[in-house]
Amino acid sequence: MNEKVPLSEKFVEKLCAVNENINKVWIDFEEGELLKTFLSNQLNETTTVYKSKTDTIQERQMVPLYDTQASASMVSLFKDSNGQTPIDHISIPNLPKCDGAIYVSGDSMYPLLKSGDIIMYKRLSASIENIFWGEMYLVSLVNDDGDEFVMVKWVQKSEQGVEYIKLVSENRHHQPKDFHLKNIKGLALIKASIRVNSMY
Repeated sequence: MNEKVPLSEKFVEKLCAVNENINKVWIDFEEGELLKTFLSNQLNETTTVYKSKTDTIQERQMVPLYDTQASASMVSLFKDSNGQTPIDHISIPNLPKCDGAIYVSGDSMYPLLKSGDIIMYKRLSASIENIFWGEMYLVSLVNDDGDEFVMVKWVQKSEQGVEYIKLVSENRHHQPKDFHLKNIKGLALIKASIRVNSMY
């Protein structure tokens, strides 16, 4: 015969103090949901999202997730995402409008972003007028040798003049680098990031 052992009031108080998302009513009476976030979703309460003034919040959207390793050219994602087949779709309510999502690779934005995280982006035309200085971007560029790179960087003004931009990493082991605007083939403003912490 299995009987439930009642939890002490002191233990429940400590548990709720450690995680404010725990619903004490559920523990005491098994009513509602264990976590308050599920309860608030059932009550259709809106989630607070910090956004820029230009963002339009989408209550529901299906954001295509692309496999950049399988893409012949990341530049095509900036020009015509219809030419790429997504590997899946991501739906998170109340996010700004996003054009796509990709997995992060490398450590240039560590610890803010780590390899395996997902970033969601909104494409912009690659012109100086469209840049929000100091924001994080997915940048597609071609160097003078014709090699193509796609990277996530902070975009800052360059000391070399208005025809250049400075790409800065979060990881201080990576040096900032200036690029001429003619080398920039695509820009996408990072709107959200997703990190999955798996526990086995």
